[in-house]
Amino acid sequence: MRTIGLIGGMSWESSAEYYRLINETSKRRLGGHHTMRTLMLTVDFGEIEALQHRGEWSLLGDKMAEAARQLQAGGADGIVLCTNTMHSVATAIESAVSIPLLHIADATGAAIRAAAFTRVGLLATRFTMEGEFYRKRLETKYGLEVFVPSAPDRALVHDVIYDELCHGTVRAESRRTYERVIESLAERGAQAVILGCTEIMLLIDGKSSSLPVFDTTRLHAEAAVEWALGDGSIS
Repeated sequence: MRTIGLIGGMSWESSAEYYRLINETSKRRLGGHHTMRTLMLTVDFGEIEALQHRGEWSLLGDKMAEAARQLQAGGADGIVLCTNTMHSVATAIESAVSIPLLHIADATGAAIRAAAFTRVGLLATRFTMEGEFYRKRLETKYGLEVFVPSAPDRALVHDVIYDELCHGTVRAESRRTYERVIESLAERGAQAVILGCTEIMLLIDGKSSSLPVFDTTRLHAEAAVEWALGDGSIS
């Protein structure tokens, strides 16, 4: 069993879900009292969030790289970055350590392709929806067509994440907003929707969406367990 190194705290609510999902998956896979070998380094999200909204991505890359180095020094065999948005600096992490980074878009893209969907909507932070780092990886590596909401809806989705979900606040009104945005993506041709922020699973699930959902938090956690128990290869 390999040791999974988790970079968490962005936000701690979703990082707690990672820990739960990783160990629920290991129990299903191994039975008994088994749990996964994990290390978690939790960053200060107040600092990270401020840098994100100031566009200080180079400095954010340095901070994520340092977190990865600390995890490798502590005995981690691979890195799981417990957030979609910060995968925008994945290259900085990969350059800083000699152990693999298990990319969240790979876990997501592989699951979508296995389900035979080709056109998907993406709900995420504004940084993820509007940047190329996530959509381009899904498009070029997995052959997907990725739809994002309109600009006003992107702002609504983003604000709910930072103002509510990152504080553990779940509101029925926001759930209805997300359901409407998902319906608008379906009208444009999306066959399924990616919950592309690790907090969205607190608000939306398969029962509250008009489209099949791909929960990146769960998919990433499950892929981490499979990697830790497998031959060590990553896609």
